[in-house]
Amino acid sequence: MGRDGITIIGGGFAGLTAAITAAEAGAQVVVHEAHHTLGGRARTTVTGHYRTNEGPHALYNGGPHWAWLKRRGLLGPIASVPPLEGARFRFRHGGALRRTPPLALLKLLRRSVEQAPVERDFLSWAADEVGEEGARAAAHYTAVALFHHDPGALSARFVHERLRRAAKLPPEAHYPVGGWSSVIDRMAAHAWDLGVRIETASRLAELPEDGPVIVATSLDAARRLIGDEALRWESGRTALIDLGLRTRRGDAFIVSDLDEPGWIERFTAQDRSLAPRGEQLVQGQIPLAPDEPRAAAIARAERLLDLGFPGWRDRLTWRREALAAGRTGAVDLPGATWRDRPAIDRGDGIYLAGDQVAAPGVLSEVSFTSGVEAAGLAVGRLGARRLRAV
Repeated sequence: MGRDGITIIGGGFAGLTAAITAAEAGAQVVVHEAHHTLGGRARTTVTGHYRTNEGPHALYNGGPHWAWLKRRGLLGPIASVPPLEGARFRFRHGGALRRTPPLALLKLLRRSVEQAPVERDFLSWAADEVGEEGARAAAHYTAVALFHHDPGALSARFVHERLRRAAKLPPEAHYPVGGWSSVIDRMAAHAWDLGVRIETASRLAELPEDGPVIVATSLDAARRLIGDEALRWESGRTALIDLGLRTRRGDAFIVSDLDEPGWIERFTAQDRSLAPRGEQLVQGQIPLAPDEPRAAAIARAERLLDLGFPGWRDRLTWRREALAAGRTGAVDLPGATWRDRPAIDRGDGIYLAGDQVAAPGVLSEVSFTSGVEAAGLAVGRLGARRLRAV
């Protein structure tokens, strides 16, 4: 970029948040995105007549990014959880499909986040509160916001915060109509209006010599770019399954697996634009243990489909499967909090942004918050350098 501007590597949600924040502060900004399209994990893929995100995606209206996007007119049309679909929220528990979660899970929701200790694992703490069976069901329920194969082994406070956010009523989860790329497209257009230069298919093999620079990539890519092996943090590994099904009355809206971590959601229940008329889009994200084959997770997904979507195999019009490793955000082990993750400020005018760095929030809130902070630090360094040059 040169001495008068900020370089951002990565054109996903974190990178575009940082770009807009820095440009609004008066900085010259250039964004380099290695792919031909922007978005990162918030990219929406168009395959035939289907529009799919990379696994189930939702935008929580309780986070700071909601107000930030809304204030700038970047939210666009948003769908909420369909009010009439509540009766079709189903749980697999004890091998059967149930309409209500176990009472123990509801009891845990009465505990405040502060009551859950950072140092203990969630399963042992929750078992002391409501018994082991209820604790395990609650841990598995949080797969919707964790995508981890063993949520009970993570920090009790980390898991409990996500349990409360995911189960809050009225639901915090909302859905950008047309997929997450609709938000990304609006953010990119706004960045252009602010004078940000965005270069796609622009892969940088090394950092620019002249900062400030914000690295808004996956932690693996950031580690290679910065050359710092310490840039590591726990994340999840999941199998993704996308299905097009002919519409059938009575299908579940969501099937949450309380026997094992897993989640299947019918996204056309709230956004009909994602599939052709007469069809519906179903997506699932099933956590995998480190050495577990993808086929095992797909088999679990199919068991959920058998329960919540009877006859789905005969109604199948399209299917896609994928594996996502290290792209499910940070998870905190007992004794750790978000403050212990890789710091945003790496020194020498290098800053990190993304969903595995030291920033609070759940899901995309981490990317947003780190993007805003990284931009503020970069703008501050740029201003200080200009003052020194005077």
